[in-house]
Amino acid sequence: MAQYDCIIAGAGPAGIFAALELALNSGKKGLNPFKGLKILLIEKGKDINERSRKDIFCGWGGAGAYSDGKLNLSRDIGGSLNEYVGAEELDELIACADSIFLKYGVTSGVKGADRALAAPLEDGAARAGLKLMTFPIRHIGTDRCVLFLKQMRDALSGRIETLFGAEAAEVMHDSGKVTGIRTTDGREHRADFVILCPGRAGSNWLQGVARALSISTTVNPVDIGVRVEVPAQALRFATDVLHEAKLIYNSKRFDDPVRTFCMNPYGVVVREQSDGFSTVNGHSFSVKKSENTNFALLVSTTFTEPFHEANAYGEYIARLANLLGEGIIVQRLGDLQRGRRSTAERIKNNPVRPSLKDAAPGDLSFALPYRYLTDISEMIEALDRFAPGINSPSTLLYGAEVKFYSMRLKLTNRLETPVKNLFAAGDGAGVTRGIIQASVSGIIAAREILRRMAH
Repeated sequence: MAQYDCIIAGAGPAGIFAALELALNSGKKGLNPFKGLKILLIEKGKDINERSRKDIFCGWGGAGAYSDGKLNLSRDIGGSLNEYVGAEELDELIACADSIFLKYGVTSGVKGADRALAAPLEDGAARAGLKLMTFPIRHIGTDRCVLFLKQMRDALSGRIETLFGAEAAEVMHDSGKVTGIRTTDGREHRADFVILCPGRAGSNWLQGVARALSISTTVNPVDIGVRVEVPAQALRFATDVLHEAKLIYNSKRFDDPVRTFCMNPYGVVVREQSDGFSTVNGHSFSVKKSENTNFALLVSTTFTEPFHEANAYGEYIARLANLLGEGIIVQRLGDLQRGRRSTAERIKNNPVRPSLKDAAPGDLSFALPYRYLTDISEMIEALDRFAPGINSPSTLLYGAEVKFYSMRLKLTNRLETPVKNLFAAGDGAGVTRGIIQASVSGIIAAREILRRMAH
């Protein structure tokens, strides 16, 4: 039975940045009186050099390893950390996380920071009945994410102990204070501090931990919708300035919030494999470009009494689409509007060529409920007023796209649970929804641990 100063469970952005903060700040004056900390990082997936695109959610880098690599440099995007720390501190932490990405190999510039260029786009969106959120964004590209993750891995080599292919089973505690983690093989790993960073793939496990430790949780929404693919020229006026046009709409029929998400200029639509079902997503690369731009249209739903299993409902929709299309369904917008399924012949002759080649032509109206299709149709009409050409018969819709969000744990402003010295960070804890804020959450927890050690 080994003893550590700190155990980190999960090697996604939150876990990696917590490890960087603990290992590379240890011994600095004013932070930590010790010259070196004994840190263990537990990850059920593989190390970065052994991962492949089949391991989308688990392994060094988490889901971010094979993501589009968008670094949203705004406190208002990608999470709820502004509810835990003040605006000034959060801005400083985001800048800190961004500087670390630059240190380890990210070279792309920032778009969306020029207010003079963004203002006309905001005005155009308002006239269309939409709200455009503008913010600085650094786009890494799907093809480059693994490179900087390898640099971070190398920087931590020899400074922390790593345990890959090991799954945390139980958080050990005594008298209201954490004592370590027991893995599924029965081994006990003792520590004075523990940071749980399981990512979305481990959110169910973390919910089980919360129940076992009587930690209160709050239900987060589920986002359900489609991925839209249009000619890149239709949105070039916005994406060349902002990279991502994040637009929000409230539907007239149901007053539901609908939004664009994960816009990929000159990108490709991809299949994302989860545990027994597929959803659709999008990527764009740092150099290679397609003729199309794709983005998600998502409707956010928070369920209340008596039903509150939002993620289960989203999984049901995804599985239904898989059943009907034997995977991902693709449909021409014109066919959806005319109440007919798309056929292979219509897709073949469509002016917009699908970038996801194995999507099956079909009818999304058999998979998505009327409410969601109504919201999405309204949003497309509004988008067409902002970017003429979106509401075209040749626009392609893929389904289903589902974004699952973890239950949010009750945490202090330093992301500590009611169990003393037990922290939770990242997407799995329900406090972040993106790479930057997940990274920041790891820094917040690590800095608090260093502060306590120093005292």
